[in-house]
Amino acid sequence: MENEEQLIQACLQNDRNAQRKLYNAYAGRMLVVCARYTQNKEEAEDVLQEAFIKIFQNLSKFRGESTLGAWIKRIVINVAINHIRAQQHFQGMSDVQEYENQFTDGLTSIEGIHFKELIEMIRKLPKGCQSVFNLYAIEGYQHKEIAEMLNITEGTSKSQYARARAILQSQLSVNS
Repeated sequence: MENEEQLIQACLQNDRNAQRKLYNAYAGRMLVVCARYTQNKEEAEDVLQEAFIKIFQNLSKFRGESTLGAWIKRIVINVAINHIRAQQHFQGMSDVQEYENQFTDGLTSIEGIHFKELIEMIRKLPKGCQSVFNLYAIEGYQHKEIAEMLNITEGTSKSQYARARAILQSQLSVNS
C-alpha cells in the first residue's frame, strides 16, 4: 500500500492483508488508550477488539476531516466509554468544594515514575474517577463534554477528577 487512502480503499474491499496492516499500524497505540480505561490487559484487549470491529464497520464513513489515527482514537475512546457505561460503576460524588483547595501546589511531579507504574495507578482508581481522569487529563476533554459522554453532571465530573488527583497525588507521595 502506497498511502493511507489506498490502504483504506483496500480495507473497504475486504482485503484481509490491508485490514491486517491497518490493525497492526494502530493496535499497539490504541491498546494503551484502552488500558487507561480498563482494569486489566484482558479487558483492554476486549475493548480494543470491539473498537476495531466498529472501525472496520464504519471505515466508509471516514471523510479525512482529521487524520485516520485521530478518527480511530475517537472510536476507541467511545467504545471504552460505552464499556464503562455498561458497567455502571460511577461513584455518586458531586461536591467539588470538598476537593478544590487541596491542589495549591500546581501539578504533581511524576519524574521517576515509570509509565507502566502510572498506568497501574490509574487502573486502581475507582471506575468513575478513572474514566473522568483519562478523559480530562489525558484526552483533553472539558468537564461539560465528559458529563455528556458519561451521562453524569458536570459537578460529578469535576469531583471525580478532583478525587482521582487526590488519590494519585497520595500514591505518588508514597512512591517518592
